[in-house]
Amino acid sequence: MHAPLIAPFAIALYLLAAGFLASSLRQDEATPTRVPMTFAAVAVLMHAALVLEAHRGALDLHFFAALSLVACVVSALTLVVNLTRPIAALGVIVFPLSAVLFAIDVYLAPPTFPQVLDWQIKLHATFALLAYSVLSIAVVLALLLALQERALRNRHFGAVLRALPPLTLTETLLFRLIATGFALLSLTLLSGILFVENLFAQHLIHKTVLSIIAWVVFGVLLLGRRLRGWRGRRAVNLALAGYVLLLLSFFGTKFVLELVLHRVG
Repeated sequence: MHAPLIAPFAIALYLLAAGFLASSLRQDEATPTRVPMTFAAVAVLMHAALVLEAHRGALDLHFFAALSLVACVVSALTLVVNLTRPIAALGVIVFPLSAVLFAIDVYLAPPTFPQVLDWQIKLHATFALLAYSVLSIAVVLALLLALQERALRNRHFGAVLRALPPLTLTETLLFRLIATGFALLSLTLLSGILFVENLFAQHLIHKTVLSIIAWVVFGVLLLGRRLRGWRGRRAVNLALAGYVLLLLSFFGTKFVLELVLHRVG
């Protein structure tokens, strides 16, 4: 297997990309994108290729494999976001985290074999992974938005403000991402209702309940934004609450089933 030999190059490129972006912010320079984003793009391609190789080209939903896959997709989405709205701080946070999760999957996680899944379950899982990935970007942006608002209130016109677009544009991007993630989460729940036959036998009841509560939280946030113009701390808190519920619904459940109870969930 080539993954243990090639993975250091992808990990190094992730870290180099984040380092270049962080250095630019510290030195009060205009935020560069071409060089660090090129490094990150190559890292994402290598990450994706090695994940496919390590997991036999199939969708592996075991705990560490799924974490690595989500990290890869989140990094790819960070690149897409930066094509339209250069946000260096996103890369500073996302790329090192992707490097860590990729390294854990390659070097520390026990080898796993993808389960044989029907196409319906694969579709359901794909919607879920995309929803988690999009909402991961949204929650990072929500945290950056909170820092941006605090910096403006305290008149600290430093790296945080340089790393982000104007406040209104950051908010607009945040809610577009949340709306996209909400739509994908809706498809996840709908496909689960249609394709998953026995929630209790498959240890999915906790995932389902937590996912529905998260869906309600994000739905309330979007409705409040549309009808009452919710923004600022309330929006950030609701986005964080929904995301934590979503993490618990999948990765929290997977952690308990696989690493604590040693079952396949």
